[in-house]
Amino acid sequence: MGSGRWSSDVYETAERLRGGASAFGYSDSGARTVHPSLDPYDVIRESRDCAEHPESLAIAVLFDVTGSMGAVPRQLQKKLPKLLRLIKDGGYAEHPQIMFGAIGDATCDRAPLQVGQFESDNRMDTDLERILLEGGGGGQKTESYELAMYFMARHTATDCWERRHKRGYLFIVGDEMPYPAVQPREVSAWIADELPQPLPIHNLIAQLTRRWDTYYILPAGAAHAGDGQVLATWRRLLGQNVLELADLEAVCETIALTIGLGEETIDLADGLDDLTDVGSEAGPAVKRALAAIGAYHGAPDSAGRRAVRAAPSPRALPAGSGGAGGDRREARDRSVSDDFPPGSVLL
Repeated sequence: MGSGRWSSDVYETAERLRGGASAFGYSDSGARTVHPSLDPYDVIRESRDCAEHPESLAIAVLFDVTGSMGAVPRQLQKKLPKLLRLIKDGGYAEHPQIMFGAIGDATCDRAPLQVGQFESDNRMDTDLERILLEGGGGGQKTESYELAMYFMARHTATDCWERRHKRGYLFIVGDEMPYPAVQPREVSAWIADELPQPLPIHNLIAQLTRRWDTYYILPAGAAHAGDGQVLATWRRLLGQNVLELADLEAVCETIALTIGLGEETIDLADGLDDLTDVGSEAGPAVKRALAAIGAYHGAPDSAGRRAVRAAPSPRALPAGSGGAGGDRREARDRSVSDDFPPGSVLL
């Protein structure tokens, strides 16, 4: 739900108590089923405002855990403090609420979908630790990304959208393609919805992107890194929001800077400077990945940072006010309808 605050001290204490043991104790202990707290069956995941976080921003990170992609959640867990430091201390987003989840293959895996809660504190790390790293998959170049996207479109509720008509951020980290349609039997088995017929992927994407700025990240080191068919498929679905990443270990930094660019609180040059400030060596890989969406420039403001636009942020703009950057984002978010409440069946 998103209450509480992240503490690096709590994170570091948990690391010390593990004494070098894996952070993914649930999976590494021999678990074979979805952890109950990550079970997607008949649930709605919510990101809500509260006294500590009056203007919450929903952020979801879902990663493929099949085959060579199993290293991604371990990298995310290791770099979680850096991700939070960049987003919050860098001023990219004041009240982020982050949900982690995992994607497999509903045609053959025991855990094709796992979804945590939206959290602002160290419970997000706990959700990561409970993910089952099944390492299965169907042996083709397809996994059940469409099932995960269906869940995000139909089984999430966020105050950033419902109260402010502001979309959240969804990052899918993978190296394969979605199946061409959401299958009724899989939705029934894993999410508890009843679909009268298969839902084509393009229809699903249209509904998903009403509430979520959606990005697909294909990192180096994955089995299908650089695969032309995979990239072309996702680009047909998401356009420029398909990010090729030359360094698997730069996933967290790429997510953080993408949020900063999307919120228009930094330009790409500022974000790369921030990476240097926090001791990250991911700058070159992140720069290449974000070049298509991050080439913004402006004059330095009073704090020495380059302004992405002259207008105030979208949250500060009164209704109907001018400002190129604010108008662009507000128009984009308000141009989509909200005809389908969470939990309804999408056709």
